[in-house]
Amino acid sequence: MTSHADRLPALAATLALFFFAGVGAAAYPERPIRLVVPYPPGASTNDILGRGLAVRLSARLGQQVVVDNRAGASGTLGSELVAKAAPDGYTLLVAIASPLSLGPSVYPKLGYDSIRDFAHIARVASIPYAMVVNLSFPATSVKELIALAKAKPGHINYASSGTGGSPHLCGELFKLQAGIDMTHIPYKGAGIATIDVVGGQVQMFCTGLTALTGLIKSGKVRALGLASLKRSPQMPELPTISEQGLPDFEVTSWSGVVAPAKTPPAIVRRLHAEITAIVNDADMRNFLLSQGAEPALMGPEEFRDYIKADIAKWAKVIKAANIKIE
Repeated sequence: MTSHADRLPALAATLALFFFAGVGAAAYPERPIRLVVPYPPGASTNDILGRGLAVRLSARLGQQVVVDNRAGASGTLGSELVAKAAPDGYTLLVAIASPLSLGPSVYPKLGYDSIRDFAHIARVASIPYAMVVNLSFPATSVKELIALAKAKPGHINYASSGTGGSPHLCGELFKLQAGIDMTHIPYKGAGIATIDVVGGQVQMFCTGLTALTGLIKSGKVRALGLASLKRSPQMPELPTISEQGLPDFEVTSWSGVVAPAKTPPAIVRRLHAEITAIVNDADMRNFLLSQGAEPALMGPEEFRDYIKADIAKWAKVIKAANIKIE
């Protein structure tokens, strides 16, 4: 039988652990924080929003938040890196729909679990998708695009930022609902795909409005429709795809912040509080709106449950399109 005296050292060690954990959380952050963006730098929704958040988070935390672009496999490589990082609050992920909501159905051997392997901190924004075409492409509306695709099955090419990502799924959902056939051209990132759409190497692209706003407003691409159920306040003249004959067509991405699972709750609470203050500030809200995104705050539990529901929603589309990457 263990005596009272024998239990004292173990009790002291436990109390010391709690004491130092509390001190560490209270002093957090004591060094720069790495914010992993699982896509290439440049004209992508995720990079733009990630950098906007990093600048503002640095100012509030008093430590530099360094953006680390880790691209590959539609965001799953960078996401896996964070899932396996030390849970100390110094490695965070710009969480995105493609790797966290689509990845579980696209990659049978995914190296992380979107729910179990992350501490969900906050959803930051919702990003409606838009469908654009090269200026030389004859279609000026979604109806005209569908008519051209039906006249020449498989002749129209559409770009994506990588197989299994949200832009790919936007094209597949469009094909399913419109009853057409188009050819998928996957790229290693939205920035490269965008360049080729502008240059005419590929004809159509469906991606986050954040990455397309500048190109649409400067007249470098032609926008055919918005993949949301309501028009964007930043582009009220752009009709939705749903309005143009495909009822309930909706592809809306999201952006948030997660950390590795087992990150101390005190650090998660601190980061959630700071991100909430940032998104509620007019400066960040105006930045998001100017980029075609909408502020869409969620707390840790609500964000986790939202991702669960999003996984289930897209699993049906991925199965119907028969998309699998071994």
